Amino acid sequence: MTAQISTRSNVWQSASVPLAERMRPQSLQEFFGQEELVGEGSFLRQAIEEDRVPSMILWGPPGCGKTTLAHVIAKLTKAEFMRLSATTSGVEELKKIIERAESGQRLGVKTILFIDEIHRWNKAQQDRLLPYAEKGVITLIGATTENPSFEVNPALLSRARVFVMKRLDEEAIVKILKRAVKFLDQETSGKIQDTNDEVLEFISIQANGDARFALNTLEAAENQKEAVTIDLIKKILQKSHLFYDKKGEEHYNIISALHKSMRGGDANAVVYWLARMLEGGEDPLYVARRIVRFASEDIGLANNTALLVANAAFDACHKLGMPECSVHLTHAVIYMALSKKSIVAYEAYEKAKKDVEQYGNLPVPLHIRNAPTQLMKDLGYSNGYKYTPNEDSTEQQYLPDELKGRKYV
Repeated sequence: MTAQISTRSNVWQSASVPLAERMRPQSLQEFFGQEELVGEGSFLRQAIEEDRVPSMILWGPPGCGKTTLAHVIAKLTKAEFMRLSATTSGVEELKKIIERAESGQRLGVKTILFIDEIHRWNKAQQDRLLPYAEKGVITLIGATTENPSFEVNPALLSRARVFVMKRLDEEAIVKILKRAVKFLDQETSGKIQDTNDEVLEFISIQANGDARFALNTLEAAENQKEAVTIDLIKKILQKSHLFYDKKGEEHYNIISALHKSMRGGDANAVVYWLARMLEGGEDPLYVARRIVRFASEDIGLANNTALLVANAAFDACHKLGMPECSVHLTHAVIYMALSKKSIVAYEAYEKAKKDVEQYGNLPVPLHIRNAPTQLMKDLGYSNGYKYTPNEDSTEQQYLPDELKGRKYV
């Protein structure tokens, strides 16, 4: 049976267990990040503290704390925690868990069933959960990296709350690493204690929001027979030549280089700068957002398909993440670089914005206002409007009188 049952033991203290598993928080106070979701006064935190946790779907990127939060919930609510992986389990494993949960319910024991990667279960498998979640035999916690609107059955979604978990920021990962350093110091006779904040910040940058990656990196460094330094971390990650500070000057220098290379039509340069950003740990969605903006700001009306390509690349990044989406971003930046350019749309908006700032809230001309009521008709709304499909409206005025004849395009 592939189900894992937690008895809330001290297994996390065993040195044979990976550090990321040993460092799973035992309380919300030890759970760093996701303040909007489980911070003081939040709905979910209150539900946990008051022991009225609903069935839920946790949606977020890898390493953001979905499994950890499920463990914390089970511990704080004193429920039996049972775990299934949707990639390796099916109906038979679920049936055994349900039988155990029904027995527990008769004895007053609650059961939390955590299903990792729930989106990998088919419709029939997901439907099996419905009656037991509905009757309270189990409290379901499903975890997914995919949009549950597309991957989880609507019937199951209607019985569960969806909580969106964000990629962890660097501050949260540093806190997680500092907690791990204190723990490891007990095993290393002070060797790991000398790990300074600069090293931890470097690891957090390279982790790209993934706490598991960060802890695995720290553990690998701790296993080396030398002081834990940035150089050692670079050697472990094999990216010593790819230092990339996502908050510093180099971040802005490289995104500027990417943007100007697309504008200048140098397809080779855009691929290089893109690789520098992605291999250095940049969030692919950040790059995708910049490409979407570029498609209208710098290409615009010269090639309307550019915006479709940019949006498709953004969607692929959202669905797949790295490393798979690197090819979609490459496709997009090459396309942008080779496309004709036009800033008509960009300049038109800037001109209109200046008029809005100068003239304020100019009234809409009466003849192009809607007139759904008799009072509006009596006041002249829509009076004299020429319906273009049926009559010549070439002389019809659409701008306020103060801007009559103004040209933006």
